[in-house]
Amino acid sequence: MTDKRVLFVASEMVPYLPENEVSSMAYESPRMVNDRGGQIRIFMPRFGNINERRHQLHEVIRLSGMNLVVNDMDMPLIIKVASIPKERIQVYFIDNEEYFKRKATFTDEDGNLFPDNDERAIFFAKGVVETVKKLNWNPDIIHVHGWMASLLPLYLKKYYADEPLFAESKIVTSVYNKGFEGTLDKEMINKVKFDGIDEAAVKALEEPTYSNILKVAVDHSDAVVVASEELPEDLKSHIDGLSVPVQPFVSLYEFEEAYNAFYESKVLS
Repeated sequence: MTDKRVLFVASEMVPYLPENEVSSMAYESPRMVNDRGGQIRIFMPRFGNINERRHQLHEVIRLSGMNLVVNDMDMPLIIKVASIPKERIQVYFIDNEEYFKRKATFTDEDGNLFPDNDERAIFFAKGVVETVKKLNWNPDIIHVHGWMASLLPLYLKKYYADEPLFAESKIVTSVYNKGFEGTLDKEMINKVKFDGIDEAAVKALEEPTYSNILKVAVDHSDAVVVASEELPEDLKSHIDGLSVPVQPFVSLYEFEEAYNAFYESKVLS
């Protein structure tokens, strides 16, 4: 992976959020690429329960300041950055007062999904792409972890289809068992279609369940990683029917060789 450029886009990541299957792998996979001589960029949402002082987040003025349109509303984009000192890894945070100030990630204190989670996912996807464009950094691989990041493949293939920076980029989506119960806002499909994305590409979002959102993600990816030992049955059979390379599940303790070989022999070949 020497000198290969890999963009990691994650819903959550340690040490900024609690340890779980997604947040651990979203940290370990870029660390692995970094250790093997690759160049990495990492993006995640700046949720309000991330301690900015402890983790020394600071705003990057030159990258902040643009507005992103979500469902016909102008939403200001703020970019923050922090470093994981022992790994010399930098993390970019996508922020917005309306979407990410609240002191929680995906649900309120009663465990109810936030009603604007769909808009937060759209904003996050657009925010990542617009920031990478400003950095003028063209990745060889874009690796997506976690459901709030999972609109990125769709937006790259449809909304940003003519963006030359990503013309050669290969999109990899890791699929986890860690999702959510119920559905996001039923209007989600219309908010995505507002961006000129064809209904046929997002028909599954008529019922925006965890599985259906991930189906849209893998349908617009160049490769898929099965990142949990167990997956919802409908999602598992959907992945089995894909014609792209699929990396079978390997544990956190064994993933390095497998992911590295997958990147080199399947994704980039």
